[in-house]
Amino acid sequence: MSRRSLAVLSVYAAVAVTHVGAQLAEAETLATTTQVLLMPLLALALVQLAGTGPRLVRLTLVALGFSWLGDSVPRLLEEDPAFLAMVGFFLVAQVVYIVAFRPYAGRSVLTGPRSVLAAYLLPAAALMALTLPEAGVLAPAVLVYGACLLAMALLASGVHPLAWAGGALFAVSDGLIAIGGFGPWDVPEAAGGAAVMTTYTLAQLFIVLGVVARTRADDAAR
Repeated sequence: MSRRSLAVLSVYAAVAVTHVGAQLAEAETLATTTQVLLMPLLALALVQLAGTGPRLVRLTLVALGFSWLGDSVPRLLEEDPAFLAMVGFFLVAQVVYIVAFRPYAGRSVLTGPRSVLAAYLLPAAALMALTLPEAGVLAPAVLVYGACLLAMALLASGVHPLAWAGGALFAVSDGLIAIGGFGPWDVPEAAGGAAVMTTYTLAQLFIVLGVVARTRADDAAR
Protein backbone atom coordinates (compact mmCIF):
# COMPACT_ATOMS: atom_id res chain seq x y z
CA MET A 1 0.00 0.00 0.00
CA SER A 2 1.47 3.35 -1.05
CA ARG A 3 1.89 6.24 1.35
CA ARG A 4 -0.67 8.22 -0.61
CA SER A 5 -3.38 5.58 -0.39
CA LEU A 6 -2.58 4.96 3.27
CA ALA A 7 -2.92 8.70 3.90
CA VAL A 8 -6.34 8.79 2.18
CA LEU A 9 -7.56 5.81 4.20
CA SER A 10 -6.29 7.48 7.37
CA VAL A 11 -8.23 10.62 6.52
CA TYR A 12 -11.30 8.47 5.83
CA ALA A 13 -10.96 6.85 9.24
CA ALA A 14 -10.54 10.23 10.92
CA VAL A 15 -13.59 11.68 9.14
CA ALA A 16 -15.64 8.59 10.02
CA VAL A 17 -14.71 8.81 13.70
CA THR A 18 -15.46 12.54 13.71
CA HIS A 19 -18.81 11.91 12.08
CA VAL A 20 -19.83 9.28 14.63
CA GLY A 21 -18.76 11.62 17.41
CA ALA A 22 -20.85 14.39 15.87
CA GLN A 23 -23.83 12.03 15.76
CA LEU A 24 -23.45 11.29 19.46
CA ALA A 25 -23.02 14.99 20.29
CA GLU A 26 -25.97 15.90 18.05
CA ALA A 27 -23.73 18.37 16.20
CA GLU A 28 -25.81 18.45 13.02
CA THR A 29 -23.62 20.74 10.91
CA LEU A 30 -20.47 18.74 11.60
CA ALA A 31 -22.30 15.47 11.03
CA THR A 32 -23.59 16.67 7.66
CA THR A 33 -20.21 17.98 6.53
CA THR A 34 -18.32 14.84 7.46
CA GLN A 35 -20.91 12.46 6.00
CA VAL A 36 -20.69 13.92 2.50
CA LEU A 37 -16.89 13.50 2.56
CA LEU A 38 -16.88 9.78 3.34
CA MET A 39 -17.63 8.11 0.00
CA PRO A 40 -15.44 10.45 -2.12
CA LEU A 41 -12.49 9.65 0.16
CA LEU A 42 -13.16 5.94 -0.12
CA ALA A 43 -13.52 6.17 -3.91
CA LEU A 44 -10.20 8.01 -4.11
CA ALA A 45 -8.53 5.32 -2.03
CA LEU A 46 -9.97 2.61 -4.29
CA VAL A 47 -8.66 4.30 -7.43
CA GLN A 48 -5.21 4.69 -5.89
CA LEU A 49 -5.11 1.06 -4.78
CA ALA A 50 -6.63 -0.65 -7.82
CA GLY A 51 -6.87 1.83 -10.70
CA THR A 52 -10.01 2.13 -12.80
CA GLY A 53 -9.47 -0.66 -15.33
CA PRO A 54 -11.01 -3.77 -13.75
CA ARG A 55 -14.77 -4.22 -14.15
CA LEU A 56 -15.16 -4.95 -10.43
CA VAL A 57 -13.46 -1.68 -9.51
CA ARG A 58 -15.48 0.41 -11.97
CA LEU A 59 -18.77 -0.95 -10.71
CA THR A 60 -17.72 -0.48 -7.10
CA LEU A 61 -16.95 3.16 -7.87
CA VAL A 62 -20.45 3.55 -9.34
CA ALA A 63 -21.94 1.97 -6.20
CA LEU A 64 -19.95 4.35 -4.02
CA GLY A 65 -21.25 7.24 -6.11
CA PHE A 66 -24.87 6.27 -5.54
CA SER A 67 -24.08 5.69 -1.87
CA TRP A 68 -22.79 9.26 -1.73
CA LEU A 69 -26.07 10.47 -3.22
CA GLY A 70 -27.91 8.42 -0.59
CA ASP A 71 -25.82 10.09 2.09
CA SER A 72 -26.27 13.61 0.72
CA VAL A 73 -29.58 14.20 -1.08
CA PRO A 74 -31.93 13.20 1.81
CA ARG A 75 -30.46 15.99 3.92
CA LEU A 76 -32.07 18.44 1.49
CA LEU A 77 -35.52 16.90 2.01
CA GLU A 78 -37.85 16.15 4.89
CA GLU A 79 -39.51 13.06 6.38
CA ASP A 80 -40.98 10.59 3.82
CA PRO A 81 -39.38 12.20 0.72
CA ALA A 82 -36.00 12.10 2.47
CA PHE A 83 -36.45 8.44 3.40
CA LEU A 84 -37.56 7.49 -0.11
CA ALA A 85 -34.61 9.34 -1.64
CA MET A 86 -32.21 7.53 0.67
CA VAL A 87 -33.77 4.15 -0.09
CA GLY A 88 -33.83 4.91 -3.82
CA PHE A 89 -30.18 5.85 -4.14
CA PHE A 90 -28.98 3.05 -1.90
CA LEU A 91 -31.21 0.61 -3.79
CA VAL A 92 -29.37 1.51 -6.98
CA ALA A 93 -26.07 1.13 -5.13
CA GLN A 94 -27.08 -2.35 -3.97
CA VAL A 95 -28.10 -3.35 -7.50
CA VAL A 96 -24.75 -2.16 -8.83
CA TYR A 97 -22.94 -4.13 -6.12
CA ILE A 98 -25.00 -7.20 -7.07
CA VAL A 99 -23.95 -6.85 -10.71
CA ALA A 100 -20.33 -6.34 -9.63
CA PHE A 101 -20.24 -9.36 -7.33
CA ARG A 102 -22.32 -11.73 -9.49
CA PRO A 103 -19.28 -13.32 -11.25
CA TYR A 104 -18.06 -14.55 -7.85
CA ALA A 105 -21.34 -16.25 -6.87
CA GLY A 106 -19.68 -19.67 -7.16
CA ARG A 107 -17.39 -18.76 -4.28
CA SER A 108 -20.17 -17.36 -2.10
CA VAL A 109 -22.26 -18.77 0.73
CA LEU A 110 -24.94 -19.50 -1.89
CA THR A 111 -22.99 -22.63 -2.79
CA GLY A 112 -21.90 -23.46 0.77
CA PRO A 113 -23.56 -25.25 3.70
CA ARG A 114 -27.23 -24.49 4.19
CA SER A 115 -26.58 -23.59 7.81
CA VAL A 116 -24.45 -20.64 6.71
CA LEU A 117 -27.12 -19.51 4.26
CA ALA A 118 -29.74 -19.81 7.01
CA ALA A 119 -27.65 -17.47 9.17
CA TYR A 120 -28.50 -14.79 6.61
CA LEU A 121 -32.04 -15.75 5.68
CA LEU A 122 -33.52 -16.20 9.14
CA PRO A 123 -32.47 -12.78 10.56
CA ALA A 124 -33.59 -11.12 7.31
CA ALA A 125 -37.02 -12.75 7.55
CA ALA A 126 -37.31 -11.80 11.23
CA LEU A 127 -36.41 -8.18 10.43
CA MET A 128 -39.04 -8.00 7.70
CA ALA A 129 -41.66 -9.51 10.01
CA LEU A 130 -40.76 -6.97 12.68
CA THR A 131 -40.73 -3.83 10.55
CA LEU A 132 -43.10 -4.28 7.60
CA PRO A 133 -46.34 -4.05 9.65
CA GLU A 134 -45.31 -0.56 10.79
CA ALA A 135 -43.94 0.63 7.44
CA GLY A 136 -47.33 1.54 5.99
CA VAL A 137 -47.18 2.82 2.41
CA LEU A 138 -43.38 2.47 2.50
CA ALA A 139 -43.61 -1.29 3.03
CA PRO A 140 -43.07 -2.20 -0.67
CA ALA A 141 -39.95 -0.02 -0.83
CA VAL A 142 -38.62 -1.56 2.38
CA LEU A 143 -39.28 -5.09 1.09
CA VAL A 144 -37.61 -4.54 -2.28
CA TYR A 145 -34.64 -2.84 -0.70
CA GLY A 146 -34.30 -5.60 1.90
CA ALA A 147 -34.26 -8.27 -0.81
CA CYS A 148 -31.55 -6.47 -2.78
CA LEU A 149 -29.51 -5.82 0.35
CA LEU A 150 -29.66 -9.52 1.22
CA ALA A 151 -28.62 -10.51 -2.30
CA MET A 152 -25.67 -8.11 -2.16
CA ALA A 153 -24.51 -9.42 1.22
CA LEU A 154 -24.72 -13.02 0.01
CA LEU A 155 -22.78 -12.33 -3.19
CA ALA A 156 -20.17 -10.22 -1.37
CA SER A 157 -19.12 -13.36 0.48
CA GLY A 158 -17.73 -14.72 -2.78
CA VAL A 159 -15.49 -11.76 -3.52
CA HIS A 160 -13.13 -11.86 -0.54
CA PRO A 161 -13.44 -12.35 3.25
CA LEU A 162 -13.15 -8.59 3.74
CA ALA A 163 -16.00 -7.96 1.28
CA TRP A 164 -17.94 -10.71 3.05
CA ALA A 165 -17.57 -8.80 6.33
CA GLY A 166 -18.50 -5.56 4.56
CA GLY A 167 -21.68 -7.02 3.10
CA ALA A 168 -22.71 -8.42 6.47
CA LEU A 169 -22.06 -5.09 8.20
CA PHE A 170 -24.04 -3.28 5.51
CA ALA A 171 -26.99 -5.54 6.30
CA VAL A 172 -26.59 -4.80 10.01
CA SER A 173 -26.41 -1.04 9.38
CA ASP A 174 -29.54 -0.93 7.27
CA GLY A 175 -31.27 -3.31 9.66
CA LEU A 176 -30.66 -0.77 12.41
CA ILE A 177 -32.22 1.93 10.22
CA ALA A 178 -35.28 -0.24 9.68
CA ILE A 179 -35.62 -1.00 13.38
CA GLY A 180 -35.19 2.66 14.27
CA GLY A 181 -37.78 3.74 11.74
CA PHE A 182 -40.37 0.97 11.95
CA GLY A 183 -39.50 -1.23 14.93
CA PRO A 184 -41.59 -1.50 18.08
CA TRP A 185 -38.90 0.09 20.27
CA ASP A 186 -37.95 3.73 20.80
CA VAL A 187 -34.28 4.09 19.83
CA PRO A 188 -32.48 7.29 20.93
CA GLU A 189 -31.74 9.19 17.75
CA ALA A 190 -28.13 10.07 18.59
CA ALA A 191 -27.14 6.56 19.68
CA GLY A 192 -29.06 4.97 16.81
CA GLY A 193 -27.44 7.26 14.24
CA ALA A 194 -23.98 6.58 15.66
CA ALA A 195 -24.54 2.81 15.51
CA VAL A 196 -25.81 3.02 11.93
CA MET A 197 -22.89 5.12 10.75
CA THR A 198 -20.28 3.06 12.58
CA THR A 199 -21.41 -0.12 10.87
CA TYR A 200 -21.95 1.67 7.54
CA THR A 201 -18.50 3.26 7.35
CA LEU A 202 -16.85 -0.04 8.29
CA ALA A 203 -19.02 -1.89 5.76
CA GLN A 204 -18.03 0.31 2.84
CA LEU A 205 -14.38 0.25 3.90
CA PHE A 206 -14.30 -3.54 4.08
CA ILE A 207 -16.07 -3.86 0.72
CA VAL A 208 -13.49 -1.58 -0.91
CA LEU A 209 -10.57 -3.42 0.67
CA GLY A 210 -12.10 -6.73 -0.38
CA VAL A 211 -12.51 -5.48 -3.95
CA VAL A 212 -8.86 -4.40 -3.99
CA ALA A 213 -7.74 -7.80 -2.69
CA ARG A 214 -9.89 -9.67 -5.24
CA THR A 215 -8.65 -7.48 -8.08
CA ARG A 216 -5.04 -8.18 -7.17
CA ALA A 217 -5.74 -11.90 -6.80
CA ASP A 218 -7.41 -11.98 -10.22
CA ASP A 219 -4.47 -10.11 -11.76
CA ALA A 220 -2.02 -12.57 -10.20
CA ALA A 221 -4.04 -15.52 -11.51
CA ARG A 222 -3.97 -14.11 -15.03
